[in-house]
Amino acid sequence: MMTDTATRPAQQAQDDATRGRRKVRLGMVIADKMDKTIIVQVGSSKAHRLYRKTIQQRARFKVHDEKNECGVGDLVRITETRPLSKEKRWRLLEIVEKAR
Repeated sequence: MMTDTATRPAQQAQDDATRGRRKVRLGMVIADKMDKTIIVQVGSSKAHRLYRKTIQQRARFKVHDEKNECGVGDLVRITETRPLSKEKRWRLLEIVEKAR
C-alpha cells in the first residue's frame, strides 16, 4: 500500500527551494547620509509593449549597511530581507566595486 509520505520529502524540498528565494539586485549607491542606511538606485531597461522602444526604469531602495562601509558611487549587491524599519526592506550583501 503506497502512502503520501513516500513523496513528501521531495515535495517539501521543492517548496523550501521556491519559498526561500530572495530577490538580489545590483545597483549604485546614491546617498549615504543616514546612519547604517544607504539609498541604492537600481536600473533596468525593458521594451515598450506597443512601440518596442527601450525604456529605462529606476527604483530606489533604502538598504541596511551595518558597518557604514559604502560611499556614494559604489556598485553594490543587495538582497531582500524582513522589514527592518518603516521603509527599509533590503540589506547589503557585498560591495562589487568601490567608487574612484
